[in-house]
Amino acid sequence: MKYDLYVVTDENLSNGYSHAEIAKLAVDGGANVIQLRDKDMDSASLFTEAVKIRMITKDKALFIVNDRLDIALASKADGVHLGQSDLPVDVVRRLVPENFIIGISIGSVEEALKGVKDGADYVAVSPVFSTGSKPDAGTGHGISCISAVRQAVEKDIPVLGIGGINCDNIPEVIKAGLDGICVISAVVSAPDITKAAEDLCQKIRSAKNE
Repeated sequence: MKYDLYVVTDENLSNGYSHAEIAKLAVDGGANVIQLRDKDMDSASLFTEAVKIRMITKDKALFIVNDRLDIALASKADGVHLGQSDLPVDVVRRLVPENFIIGISIGSVEEALKGVKDGADYVAVSPVFSTGSKPDAGTGHGISCISAVRQAVEKDIPVLGIGGINCDNIPEVIKAGLDGICVISAVVSAPDITKAAEDLCQKIRSAKNE
């Protein structure tokens, strides 16, 4: 299972594209994972977008829903992504099918180890660098946090990173230990979403082969 390029949708940053349109363009550009993220949309509208994205990603990319376990299960998504203030990982693990993916945002080795112990399938350092795309995320944890988390968790647990990552710093974060890059504005806000995804995929492949 590859997490190389993990695109998080955001209609506020997308130059008018819907969540489903963002997903389609990003998958066309090679994105391995699409996360539906919207803190303001009502449940019915969010479910409608989730169903569309499930159809777009089926057999092409993983589909993850941010925060909303109910929407993830109802739309038959591949998984859910949780924050530190969401439902606990161990509680969610008891509620979901066997192969359901649970990801969690973390900001320290301790949070990463607890997440994995409780049943998380991947951990995401958030944010790696300070970013305007997620103003609620706080100060960037930096390269040292990536390295420490990668050394601490089991090798079969993917370590991802989100926040301020772009083509310029991909080699640095891959070298530090990231298995995948999560982006919002680097793809969603690009004039050509598909090309932006293609360029990032190429950069990630090159960095992993160095």
